[in-house]
Amino acid sequence: MKSLLLLSLLTTLLSPPTTPTASAPPPTRPPAILVFYRTAGFHHKSIPDGLRALLQLGQENHFRVDTTALNTRFTAHGLKPYRAVVFLNTTADVLTPPQQTAFEAYIRRGRGFVGIHAATDTEFDWPWFGGLVGAYFVNHPKVQPATVRVLDRQHPATAHLPAAWPRTDEWYNFRNLAPDLTILASVDETTYAGGTNGPTHPFAWYHAYAGGRAFYTAGGHTPESYQDPLFLQHLLGGIRYAMGQ
Repeated sequence: MKSLLLLSLLTTLLSPPTTPTASAPPPTRPPAILVFYRTAGFHHKSIPDGLRALLQLGQENHFRVDTTALNTRFTAHGLKPYRAVVFLNTTADVLTPPQQTAFEAYIRRGRGFVGIHAATDTEFDWPWFGGLVGAYFVNHPKVQPATVRVLDRQHPATAHLPAAWPRTDEWYNFRNLAPDLTILASVDETTYAGGTNGPTHPFAWYHAYAGGRAFYTAGGHTPESYQDPLFLQHLLGGIRYAMGQ
């Protein structure tokens, strides 16, 4: 018995010391965006196409996409998880005054905004939002082909585009264009009927605003837009800018 105890003691003393196993780092949560598509006016039939496309962009590019038509998400707590909020073809008055205040605070914390098409047909009685989105919709001619002229090839939303980009869409005319916008692309009014903004008719732009970032594209009326690889890459570049990437 004493021999067994002595052998056990010697084995313990001669065994190399064990080191604690390092625990695996917690998994990194992917960045997230919120896609908001509430309408209180005209409802675009292309909204489901846009939602599917944005969800697919998120899956392919490693960011989470949450979607909602409910404005109840617009609280300090509800917006906190998101790097950017996308207004997908929203129309008219979609947020209450307390929700507007929460969204203003969200942007002031350095977060981002992306407006797609009818985002400029939204919240006409909220001047702060007009400054954020960069302009307000006035009217539009019928859907028809036109040529988009790319003016800035450095931004991720337009770096991949040809200098002359022919496409079919609903071409918005604008008012109250913010003075600090960087115009990425314009639509050539000589290539279609019904434009009223002149030779510098803006199609897509971005700017820093109230501590955050905002990107807008006038494209996205038609369902076919969300099957066009060039347009999808255009959206992805705008989202990445708004997310701070």
